[in-house]
Amino acid sequence: MKKILLLTKIFIFSFFSIIIIILSLYAYAFITPKFNINTSKSITYYDKYGNDLFQEREKSDYVELSNISDYVKNAIVSIEDKNFYNHKGFDYLRIAKAMFVNLKSKKIKEGASTISQQYIKNLYLTFDKTWERKIQEALLTFELETHYSKNEILEGYLNTIDFGAGNYGIKEASKYYFNKEPKDLTLAEASIIVGIPKNPSYYNPIAHYENAKDRQKDVLYSMVKNKLISTDEMNKAYNEELKFYGKNDKVELSSIYYYKDAVLKELSNIKEIPSSLLDMEGLKIYTNLDKDVQKNLENNVDKEMKDTTLQVASVVITPTNGKIVALIGGKDYSISQYNRAYSSKRQVGSTIKPFLYYSALENGFTPSSTFLSERTTFNLGDTMYSPRNAGNIYANKNISMLSAIAYSDNIYAMKTHLFLGTDMLSKTIKRVGIKTEVKENASSALGTTEINMIDFSNGFITLANEGKHESPHLIEKVTDNTGKILYEYKYNEDYVLNKKYVYILNNLLTSTYNYSLINYTSPTLVSIGNELKGKYAAKSGSTSTDYWTVGYNKDYLMLVWAGNDDNTDVKSKDSKITKKIWAKTITSIKDNKNEWYEIPKGITATSINSISGESSSNGFVCYYEKGSEPTYDINFSNIKDSLN
Repeated sequence: MKKILLLTKIFIFSFFSIIIIILSLYAYAFITPKFNINTSKSITYYDKYGNDLFQEREKSDYVELSNISDYVKNAIVSIEDKNFYNHKGFDYLRIAKAMFVNLKSKKIKEGASTISQQYIKNLYLTFDKTWERKIQEALLTFELETHYSKNEILEGYLNTIDFGAGNYGIKEASKYYFNKEPKDLTLAEASIIVGIPKNPSYYNPIAHYENAKDRQKDVLYSMVKNKLISTDEMNKAYNEELKFYGKNDKVELSSIYYYKDAVLKELSNIKEIPSSLLDMEGLKIYTNLDKDVQKNLENNVDKEMKDTTLQVASVVITPTNGKIVALIGGKDYSISQYNRAYSSKRQVGSTIKPFLYYSALENGFTPSSTFLSERTTFNLGDTMYSPRNAGNIYANKNISMLSAIAYSDNIYAMKTHLFLGTDMLSKTIKRVGIKTEVKENASSALGTTEINMIDFSNGFITLANEGKHESPHLIEKVTDNTGKILYEYKYNEDYVLNKKYVYILNNLLTSTYNYSLINYTSPTLVSIGNELKGKYAAKSGSTSTDYWTVGYNKDYLMLVWAGNDDNTDVKSKDSKITKKIWAKTITSIKDNKNEWYEIPKGITATSINSISGESSSNGFVCYYEKGSEPTYDINFSNIKDSLN
């Protein structure tokens, strides 16, 4: 009995404490100065040349509540927050119900965010789930409800909410989906649009019509339940045939939204930028986007991906400064907003081998170093490991590092990896700026590690930049609306790799598309060799689920990936897709000068037999640290012209 009495006292005390806290917060909100949510707050994006790309939350796109269809207003309140006009920012009964349901099911099945809370979230640039952010969000919700009317809040909410496919606000959504003004939307059209924000990708009616119709049914039923429409009106609206427009007349590149989303993600990690737009009149973001390169990439992706179900991601970077000038995170932004370049981790396959071979060169290997290429089972102590070459093709004799790179020989790579020690690759990966940890095991040499594309690009920037690392970045500068600089990217001047060995490696990576090296097998990129205009260091890689192509010169670095989101196996017929996208894009960039690297001091050139690695008068020209080359030397003057 005493225990029950004690629990009752605790409950009563807690209840009144909560009431007092809530009342105190409302009192605090009342005396707090009114913060500004005027419609001029915006984010303006600029390209690398300072040209205006587009503006998010443009004043011209803002629409007053009186010019929005009643169907939209009624539907959004009905499905999102039916007690919107009766609560003061928080629906406490709904919160209690959601807590009960979630505790009972032991998982989050219901949410309780009100329109006011969601509007505050929309004014934030970050959506992290820290307690600090949640507390600030709660305080701002109290202030919002204290200083603004319900209609002002609903108006702001409808003008900032994400309606999918890069459309923010009801005006953009109305124009994109139905080519109409918000005031002209029918009940059928309004109930489709209003259903999208719950999951903008999943409920996109153009990409996922059946999902959108299921959500529309929920929206319409909630309106019937809340006595806003009749059952007959619900049925008529649900059965109405809809014609979708699906065009954004303001933005010429559909893929640019992948870039924009990535910019906002990068922005959220910059400490100098305020977490919300509430304290300023907007932001100006100066990006590194090159619209010509982006258009070129988009066109090549569209062409090469039209006959496949695979997804794609790609990034183009100027390696001397790490600027990301183009980026694609998927095949079609209107269908899937998931940015695979930034968010996916995939096995990188043989594209990891350049870092293994750099380690080898730094530890005494040369292009002429040989290992026996044959079917091999490696005894690793507790386990046996039997990697295979593509197509089970082996030289069955000693081959040079040159051949191992050209043919992507897995046996040579494994022997190199085990000879150096399995920790060496991991150490090199860290040195070049890749943040993903590569395990110190045997299979790491064959690219079994899953790495995100942007993170992976760190390493290739270092190789393409002759050993100096620059971080890949989309944002060059951010200012407020007055021009005050809030952030500016700081460049690095430190070399993390030896320039001589990087040069030797980069030259070896030109063997992957060289027709003269066709022997018992072919170089891995020989199928696109005739498309290349100039000299590139390039490497492809594949696993059962992934295709990769990476290549670069002094001017540009480009990575391309293709695969299935669910990690199902890729088909061999699609094996050339990433190669073609890479070759066609990088060779058609207008300011790609196709200049090769200057030969560092202390480096000599020698022509060698590609298989044996021995000197040969009519072989492949490789580079060596002076004193490590085979005996047959070639005069630099005789080969210089062939390098450029």
